[in-house]
Amino acid sequence: MSVALGRWVPPEDERFLGLEFYSTQARGLGGRLKRDPTDFNVQELSAYPVPDPNGPITILRVESRGWEQHELTARLAHQLGLPAHAIRWAGTKDRRAVAERILSYRGPLPAPGAIAIPNVQVREAYRAREELVLGHHYGNRFDLRLREIPGSAPEAVERSQQIRSELAAEHGFPNFFGAQRFGEVRPITHSVGQALVRGDVDRAVQIYLCAIPPGETPLGGAARLAYAAHHDPVRALEEFPPALRFERQLLDHLARGNSSERALRALGRPLRTLFVHAYQAHLFNRYLSRRYRAGLSLLHPEAGDWLLRIARDGTFPGKDPVPVTTDNLPEARTLVSEGKARLVGPLVGYATPLLSGEGGELFEALLKEDEASRDGFRLPATPDLASSGNWRPFWCPAPPILIQSDATGSDFALRFTFNLPRGTYATVLLREFMKRGAEARSEPP
Repeated sequence: MSVALGRWVPPEDERFLGLEFYSTQARGLGGRLKRDPTDFNVQELSAYPVPDPNGPITILRVESRGWEQHELTARLAHQLGLPAHAIRWAGTKDRRAVAERILSYRGPLPAPGAIAIPNVQVREAYRAREELVLGHHYGNRFDLRLREIPGSAPEAVERSQQIRSELAAEHGFPNFFGAQRFGEVRPITHSVGQALVRGDVDRAVQIYLCAIPPGETPLGGAARLAYAAHHDPVRALEEFPPALRFERQLLDHLARGNSSERALRALGRPLRTLFVHAYQAHLFNRYLSRRYRAGLSLLHPEAGDWLLRIARDGTFPGKDPVPVTTDNLPEARTLVSEGKARLVGPLVGYATPLLSGEGGELFEALLKEDEASRDGFRLPATPDLASSGNWRPFWCPAPPILIQSDATGSDFALRFTFNLPRGTYATVLLREFMKRGAEARSEPP
């Protein structure tokens, strides 16, 4: 990877989330992704739990359109007569998508007709002994359509092929967390997580209920502004629209006189954990961009860096990184060059070691700038959300990408089909092709 990139400056909303550069130099296509949920199709590639008719676990293979993960599982649990947070899943999917995913719960198979949810179809249901956990799948298959591309279809195909060639030459693209990690409609989950890590639960609840990012006009914007002024949860319950179900759960508990800590528990642990994970992701994105700006490699290790070995299924056991020292540097570089390991950065937690070397100095400076500490991730005010930390590759190899022109009357789209390992965002790969709102820059960063 060259460090003399930087011809294009990403738009402000991406830089706000730490996505500050591209790996390709060709002019982007522009266009619009997810004009309709059917333009974004994703299917989990999973080692499905082995069927066992006597098992205590039910496995569901579900196809949904336009459903957010937590809202979907809460609705399913309600229709099945289960506790609100009884359903588990392997991977989180985009709201604006047609997504096929597997879910599990402890209990019997659903009765015929028990599940009747708009835009949701149960494709398969069976019993098993193994319950799902986050990350149970090993990847996803994507079939995406990019629409409203300026210019002609032949020009768009030619430019997309050029970008695809650049991705191959650069050995891939930065493994940023995509915008949906922080909330597609209202990207504030990392700010809630930051407040929790600082031990300020009141502030976290305030952000979740009131924050409106610059340039955003989310649902209930007027109600959020009003609550920020009057702080009356009883009045707010009359003002917040019914669609804001999680916000109303918080307000209901606050209206009963509960503390912020107790009200926050009403959201359930999966959603509350997402806040902490989003803050870890935000720190990772910013650290990745800072390494790039400093001219440090995101592919080739130096002393002070860390590696993860690649498992046989192509995934990474994120809890077992290998520190790179002057003594093992030749071996580390060999492992990377042979495709057996990848350079990684921390998703910081209370067990994350002190980092050394030039990259380590950048990371420690970032934590200091954010007034964040490793011990903060013990979350003494909300200890059930404590995170020991994890590790994530800086770079993702470019997958084989099938690009086709898909014409419908006078409208044309480019269709992209590819597979990605779990935890890697198709939207981050597609931003290399789109460069939506990017500005040209004559000098590298």
